[in-house]
Amino acid sequence: MSFKDNLNKIIDRHNELRDKLSSSTFDKGGDFVTFSKEYSDLTPIVEKISILLEAEKDLENLKQIIDDPESDSDLKEMAKEELLSLQDSFPKMELEVKLSLLPKDEADAKNAILEVRAGTGGDEAALFAGQLFRMYQHYAENKGWKFEILSVSETGIGGYKDASAVISGTNVFSKMKFESGVHRVQRVPETESSGRIHTSAATVAVLPEAEEVDVNIEEKDLRIDVFRSSGPGGQSVNTTDSAVRIVHIPSGIVVQQQDEKSQHKNKAKALKILRSKIYEMERDAIDKERAAQRKGQVGSGDRSERIRTYNFPQGRITDHRINLTLYRIDSIMFEGDLDELINALIAEYEANRLSEAL
Repeated sequence: MSFKDNLNKIIDRHNELRDKLSSSTFDKGGDFVTFSKEYSDLTPIVEKISILLEAEKDLENLKQIIDDPESDSDLKEMAKEELLSLQDSFPKMELEVKLSLLPKDEADAKNAILEVRAGTGGDEAALFAGQLFRMYQHYAENKGWKFEILSVSETGIGGYKDASAVISGTNVFSKMKFESGVHRVQRVPETESSGRIHTSAATVAVLPEAEEVDVNIEEKDLRIDVFRSSGPGGQSVNTTDSAVRIVHIPSGIVVQQQDEKSQHKNKAKALKILRSKIYEMERDAIDKERAAQRKGQVGSGDRSERIRTYNFPQGRITDHRINLTLYRIDSIMFEGDLDELINALIAEYEANRLSEAL
């Protein structure tokens, strides 16, 4: 089947669904919900296809005017100008249609759970982890997303041993999913008297927030312990057993939550993180099965992979997966101006998937 035949088939299916859904005799049961979703998913694709097919017709009409010996000379000149303009924009229209036909990652529309942990580098790594966490907080604010802090373990000098948050909004995971991995910083620490550049690191993990329908967790598979919350140095910050540790026995995943004074709130937060970790583990297992065939990913998504370097003396940020270097470290790190980086990663990912599909 040719590309154009495939486009016409999609339009026919969209029309068929429209007629079914508008029929007064159609039973509005389970099929109605299924067909409604399919119709809704196809609508933006069909709109792009219609624009492309209309442009294709316009190209043919313009060529006919230019080739027609009886056409007025002024009309031919206008047609030539329009043809050149349309020929310039046509490849972009075609690309948009092809990208819209690629299978969607079902997690793209989900919210995201962000985890940042200090890696090698002691206090400097913890300071960097704190800056990364706040960078993503600013990015979320710039996008109009909600940034709900789940937990923060501070070092006492403005650094974070680890921190986590839920980022909620439209298509959050689709934008954030390429941030997982090791982020490396090169700079002179404030505590360094000799002015030597140090290298330290922090690990970022971004998980799609899983709903209860995505992951079924059996109560019998959980071991739940409660204990008193502790602050820096181990001192008790609560007089009640409000902290919660949940072990998912089949997978061995352990989640601990102690930021809230309420045991119930800590348990709810811990279950939210646990559900997302199990969901991501299942997605990883599927990805590994497809790994031999897949070339379209940008990096492995592995948390141990070094993905980006933040070099303060040179004012640059380099993403090693796409060899992109930007010389505006302050606006990215301190204002969360991540769009150029993230959009470049998405573009590379889509280009790889498209070449794989063709």
